[in-house]
Amino acid sequence: MALLKISEPGEKLAIPVHRFAVGIDLGTTNSLVSTSSGQDIEVLPDDAGNYLLPSVVQYSAEVDPVVGKIAISAAINDPKNTISSVKRLLGRSIEEVLTAPQFKHYDFDTQRTDSIPAIITAAGIKDSVQISADILRTLVDRAEKFLGGKLEGAVITVPAYFNDAQRQQTKDAARLIGLNVLRLLNEPTAAAVAYGLDSRDEGNVVVFDLGGGTFDVSLLSLKKGVFEVLATSGDTLLGGDDFDYLLAAWIKSEASPTTELNPMEEAELLRLANLAKHQLSDQNETSLNYLGWSGVITRAKFAKLCESLITRTISTCRRVLRDASLSIEEIDNIVLVGGSTRMPIVRDSVAEFFGKVPLTDFDPDKVVAIGAGIQADVLIGNKSVDDFLLLDVNPLSLGIETMGELVEKIIPRNTTIPAAKAQEFTTFKDGQTAMSLHVVQGERELVSDCRSLARFELRDIPSMVAGAAKIRVTFQVDADGLLSVMAEELSTGKTAEVQVKPSYGLDADSIEKMLSSSHENAKEDMEIRALREAQIEARQLIDAISSARSIDGQLLIAQEAVRIEEVVVELQLLVEQGTSVQIHELTEELNRLSSEFASRRMDLHIGEALRGESIDEVEQ
Repeated sequence: MALLKISEPGEKLAIPVHRFAVGIDLGTTNSLVSTSSGQDIEVLPDDAGNYLLPSVVQYSAEVDPVVGKIAISAAINDPKNTISSVKRLLGRSIEEVLTAPQFKHYDFDTQRTDSIPAIITAAGIKDSVQISADILRTLVDRAEKFLGGKLEGAVITVPAYFNDAQRQQTKDAARLIGLNVLRLLNEPTAAAVAYGLDSRDEGNVVVFDLGGGTFDVSLLSLKKGVFEVLATSGDTLLGGDDFDYLLAAWIKSEASPTTELNPMEEAELLRLANLAKHQLSDQNETSLNYLGWSGVITRAKFAKLCESLITRTISTCRRVLRDASLSIEEIDNIVLVGGSTRMPIVRDSVAEFFGKVPLTDFDPDKVVAIGAGIQADVLIGNKSVDDFLLLDVNPLSLGIETMGELVEKIIPRNTTIPAAKAQEFTTFKDGQTAMSLHVVQGERELVSDCRSLARFELRDIPSMVAGAAKIRVTFQVDADGLLSVMAEELSTGKTAEVQVKPSYGLDADSIEKMLSSSHENAKEDMEIRALREAQIEARQLIDAISSARSIDGQLLIAQEAVRIEEVVVELQLLVEQGTSVQIHELTEELNRLSSEFASRRMDLHIGEALRGESIDEVEQ
């Protein structure tokens, strides 16, 4: 849940002291920087008056990195040293990017041990964090030149579906250039901040954010200046770049389907596709010329080519509505964010799905940066914190693996963050002195269907019978969505902790599996969970009875011992082959049969413990 309180303007400090902070929209295709100009937040242009900084960096051995429009022009003649869409490299492994078509013309360093993608350039090896830092440095230089002073911090926006590794690497990029990150802010939430302050609307609002490389949908409830994020969903590998790739592939199939293109020709093809895409936003058709081929593509043909991408965006909208338990009829407004929402095929599809025309009052390229600038102004102290409260939600459930390879969710998805939740666990075996903890992320019931985040161990647990030790596991998600997990043995205070920084990010298939498969397989998952839990309960009882018989077997009556042994054998077979109901029923029968034995054992051991004690001593 996210809350935003807006107060009336007018209060002033007796002695005005303005501290410099900025909001940065670090985008896949373009980036922007904004700051307070008094009462308003202003997006800052460069010397040529351009607000958008293309997120492209060219490296050479002779000069410093070149960022922006000049680098774009170099992409055709120097594609191996000109890096674009670096945001798609953040949080991913080298194995993932080597198979991604948009990065196939780069030379990656495959010898790195940290798995972070790094590209071999004329200026040396540059990893995704360093390249992102060069883009941030250009934005910071622009801001400091405008403000005439050093920045005290920045709010940087990230897609709502950025995972821990992607968020951490964004912060690492800022740290490389000495930039203090006040907060990472989800892009849809930043847009909602800007939109809410300008409109004061009430009702349920969908923020549809389709940028160059990422896609997010957030559903917010607005009431008298208060925002509440009801649900969020998205895809970190879907954006305007993908529309370019599809159009480029079509052009090549029409012009020269069998020709192998070199990197320069591929860069030129993508440039042509991007230009045609933009032209189709303003006109019904456009002419194309490539490798001696001439043709025309219409807006309708382009829409047909991109049908699969549009379907993915609408599926995400359906998911958000389902998560928030709202119908289409309950949506009052749709806000479009991101330059890719300028495409008529996107606007028409959104309007058709929701049954109403989306709002287009704001520049979709600037609105995220404006929201980040507003939040930066608050966090740096230029605006009262009481005037502005902003929280976010956790987009995917977080939990740990328990016996039977089951997932115990500790922080469910769409929980307000920052958040801290704890749950107690215990040991499974007698004398267990260590516990292995496996932190996972996802919506399914089995660990194998979720994403592994981290593993760590809690050692030096006092040796006790199974179930006696108490282990408290605490999950804490900070305002930036970064996770820390601590396990504590309560009798000794012994602790172990891990900061979750996965070595790679989620791809589109993983995200889709986590969200949609949890719904599609809900019934099957619950049946599997019931079976695993019944199996665990049965095995625990069998082990407990076996241990008791080895210690106090003389307390068993002969007929009783025979019957218990028969049921144990039958239950062992059912554990392997039976249903959850059958296992549970026979477990209850074994519990009933062994209850008298358990009572005799208890009487015996209590009597031994109290032997020689006086009544007064026992009472004390």
